[in-house]
Amino acid sequence: MSSLESQVCLQRPFSIARLCSLCLSVSLFLSPCLSLSRSRCVSLSLCFYLHVSASLALAVSLCFSLHVAASLALAVSLCFSLHVSASLALAESLCLSVSLSMSQPLSLSLSLSVSLFLSPCLSLSRSRCVSLNSYFNHFPGDPEFGDIIQRAEQAIEGGVFPERISQGSSGSYFVKDSKGKVLGVFKPKSEEPYGHLNPKWTKYFHKLCCPCCFGRGCLIPNQGYLSEVAASLVDTRLGLGVVPKTKAVYLVSETFHYNTIDRAKSRGKKYALEMVPKVGRHFHRVGLPPKLGSFQLFVEGYHEADYWLRRFEAEPLPENIRKQLQSQFERLVILDYVIRNTDRGNDNWLIKYEKPGEGEGEKAIQIAAIDNGLAFPFKHPDEWRAYPFHWACLPQAKVPFSQETRELVLSRLSDMNFVQDLCEDLYELFMADKGFDKTMFERQMSVMRGQILNLSQALKDNKTPIQLVQMPRVVVERRRTGGQGRVVTLGTAFTQTFHCKRPFFSSW
Repeated sequence: MSSLESQVCLQRPFSIARLCSLCLSVSLFLSPCLSLSRSRCVSLSLCFYLHVSASLALAVSLCFSLHVAASLALAVSLCFSLHVSASLALAESLCLSVSLSMSQPLSLSLSLSVSLFLSPCLSLSRSRCVSLNSYFNHFPGDPEFGDIIQRAEQAIEGGVFPERISQGSSGSYFVKDSKGKVLGVFKPKSEEPYGHLNPKWTKYFHKLCCPCCFGRGCLIPNQGYLSEVAASLVDTRLGLGVVPKTKAVYLVSETFHYNTIDRAKSRGKKYALEMVPKVGRHFHRVGLPPKLGSFQLFVEGYHEADYWLRRFEAEPLPENIRKQLQSQFERLVILDYVIRNTDRGNDNWLIKYEKPGEGEGEKAIQIAAIDNGLAFPFKHPDEWRAYPFHWACLPQAKVPFSQETRELVLSRLSDMNFVQDLCEDLYELFMADKGFDKTMFERQMSVMRGQILNLSQALKDNKTPIQLVQMPRVVVERRRTGGQGRVVTLGTAFTQTFHCKRPFFSSW
């Protein structure tokens, strides 16, 4: 008798009642690998149907065969049918059957079939079916960055997998090339502190047992990867040059944190591809699903700021290099203040110092602002903690902004057209996220515009960074001009308000 196998194909939307009546069945099978009577194996088939806003239909069929005597046989059948509105119809039927014996040496029998068909209401050719899980890293405006991502993908295919970083509250990885050289740091969206696949289980219990002290109430959850990319965009627009280039990319690797179902499906597809190549070649994706996240280029020769700041206290820098450090420090201040970074300690910005005559570049000292994932709040911190800028305690923060810094950014920050263009660029970036909320984004931009207003005034008044962070917090909101129903129209005029509420624990 053949191995356990079940398949359900759904070609048109059914009502829940009809679907359940068609798909819920109990059948008896005899496992080929075990000498069992027909009455001792049970197969249960369950089917769920979901239809969302007339544009997406999802059918899932799960079939389990369980034997509870001296051995165990398990069969799983998974069937998906997807229908996407008006311009695309995709249906995929996947049947996976696994038979497992525990009393004898471990044996695995798997049969898998794939059927692709089009919705009867659309006259599309089979070649136009596109997998919803397909991904493509394409950077036409930055071929150099695209080459780096391509090298990383080739290294992963060759068995050089990303390495998880032990520090931090989320899953982040060193991505390497085929020779083992680190190319960048990848932070998947699904493995952020609020992500459902965060591998740092200590943070999960932290969130579960003490939610009032977990996370930041002023930030939108699970947007850290966008914050990383947006910080790089702001750095580029202002010409600061302190954030390593960062973009949103898709990567897939066995070392990433996946759930059990994704890994089981991947193993089943790979086995089917080996055993039945004619069937397996029709898969849209054989391996694990790709993960979306931020990819920041790796910077070499840098150390944590604490390391060099202690050295500079013991060994004072020459005057010309001290001015370079001050100039770089002021750029870090401008970046953090504009994006309102809530997590800038001296352990997540780096310094590279090459003594005169040792380095090849013109700059003997450079700063790199990394870990920008906790920025762009939708309100100023006003609950428990203030999340201050730790650089405000440094002696460099007591020196007024230099003329070089004012000439670099003041003309841009004082131009409302520049600020509006920056907000529009950020809008194009943030709207790509599935959880994008236009109202919350507008609140984020209101905080950023207020920060820019304060910064412009501080530069004009020749203030110091410590005086800048002590200025009253401002929110610049775009004025509403009316609308119909729930649709609200935002005008070109702005309203300035002061945020007076302060956190319980505040040193400012």
